[in-house]
Amino acid sequence: MSKNEIIDAINTLRKEKKAVILAHNYVIPEVQDIADFVGDSLGLSQQAALTESETIIFCGVHFMAETASIISPEKKVLIPDTDAGCSLAASITADQLRAWKADHPGAVVVSYVNTTAAVKAETDYCVTSTNAVRVVQSIPAGLKILFLPDKFLGSYVRQVTGRDIEIWDGACHVHEKIGEEEMQAAVVRHPGAEVLVHPECGCSTSCMLKSIHYGGNEKIEIFSTEGMVNYVRKSDNEEFLIATETGIIHRMQKFNPGKTFYPVSEKSVCEYMKMITLENLMDSLRNDQYEVKVEKSLAERARLPIERMLAIK
Repeated sequence: MSKNEIIDAINTLRKEKKAVILAHNYVIPEVQDIADFVGDSLGLSQQAALTESETIIFCGVHFMAETASIISPEKKVLIPDTDAGCSLAASITADQLRAWKADHPGAVVVSYVNTTAAVKAETDYCVTSTNAVRVVQSIPAGLKILFLPDKFLGSYVRQVTGRDIEIWDGACHVHEKIGEEEMQAAVVRHPGAEVLVHPECGCSTSCMLKSIHYGGNEKIEIFSTEGMVNYVRKSDNEEFLIATETGIIHRMQKFNPGKTFYPVSEKSVCEYMKMITLENLMDSLRNDQYEVKVEKSLAERARLPIERMLAIK
């Protein structure tokens, strides 16, 4: 089938099945362009809960589809490729977390939303890269905090809040490689560009907390993926260096045609996100494959830390 034929088939199937298609900022441009909603993982799950559609096709990685199932247990959640995993989510298991908790009785567990349902179920609070500092600041002073799984976001939160935080040694295999050397070289290539950094990046702590102004460029901001998208729309700057997975640049360029975006590293590509294609999206719709369903009792436990997070303003 040609690309246009596949797109026509997807559009026909989505109407027949009254399905909503969600696409993460990192998936390929063709999938972003056909989706009903494009954004970050938690935002997409929240958006799906607001729709009347009974079927959700989550074009992202597995933990994201799990989160959608947790938030919308009455809906059918499908993922086009079950092998679309996440190195960060895979860096800690529920058994490992239980053992860590046993070594620190009474500690409050704070988990990045980029975790499996089983890990969320062992968690007190979930956080996103946007609200991690705010959530940690809401926890009563004097309590020890276990932060997982991202060590870079955890280090940033610990230094900003000054709290007693133990940090799990996990990282995204894509973001971890965006370090200070890559950032320095990128700023030399594009000295006038405003620098936007995702907090999972290896350079994030130094960028934000040590005021390292690479190449004389003092305009460095740290954002979640959705925060980046919103920021570039409002900024008067015309050039941006983007320190995150390269897939987000398609959306930035699409809505800001007069601006120019450069990845800090062209190698910042998540092979798991790129597993989602128009072909397997069509097959998922046609055959109702592959369903991601979080068992009820586990989903109820995993939903609690998400609700606690959302209650903090």
